[in-house]
Amino acid sequence: MEKRLLFLQGGGPPFDVQFGKKFAAKSLEEKGKVAILLVEREGWKNYLPQYTDILKVNGVKKFFYLLLTPEPTNEEIEELRTCTGIIIGGGETERYREYIVDTDLGALLREQYSKGIPIAGFSAGALISPEHCIIPPIDNAKNEHLFLEGLGLLKDRVVSVHYTFWEEEENLKAAITKTGVSIGYGIDDEAGLYFEDEKLTAIDGGDVYTFKYEDGQWNGKKRNG
Repeated sequence: MEKRLLFLQGGGPPFDVQFGKKFAAKSLEEKGKVAILLVEREGWKNYLPQYTDILKVNGVKKFFYLLLTPEPTNEEIEELRTCTGIIIGGGETERYREYIVDTDLGALLREQYSKGIPIAGFSAGALISPEHCIIPPIDNAKNEHLFLEGLGLLKDRVVSVHYTFWEEEENLKAAITKTGVSIGYGIDDEAGLYFEDEKLTAIDGGDVYTFKYEDGQWNGKKRNG
């Protein structure tokens, strides 16, 4: 059985050097075509090299760009099915969740992930990837701490992105408490986490903060990639 491979990035692209090389290598194990899922915004085409340049350097030559909508076409779904790596971009987290989590697209992502297709989430993409999608007040129109269903690629964990920049420690602790998960990860903008079969196996690019609530107290660790 193929290992399930997940990359969660605390900020926007690009990958740091180590993870860029690793994601490209995992995506090249078959035909080598990487899908990049994005919510359309002004200048999005100019932003694409941030995702693709490091992958091109590491041998990826084919890309499929999917601008997310409420109802992707059958052609888009079938094209995505042929991809050997999938990236979920950053931007408006609520829209990424709306267009992916409870849709046919989300079902396909879970299917591909279970088959060993590597999936990477940048910022918003990272927030929607776990079982619990926790969106902090700074990142939504309601200015509330939102606790929503996520894609479910990562169980018994919650994540916070832009951790230091958004001053997310208290929000992350609140998320751990409310959801009852074992561990919460605070990922700084330049940092990334790599999971194999939902086990954290590597950190790259910057600082990551791990929190557990055990025996009535918080235990926190800072790790650097």
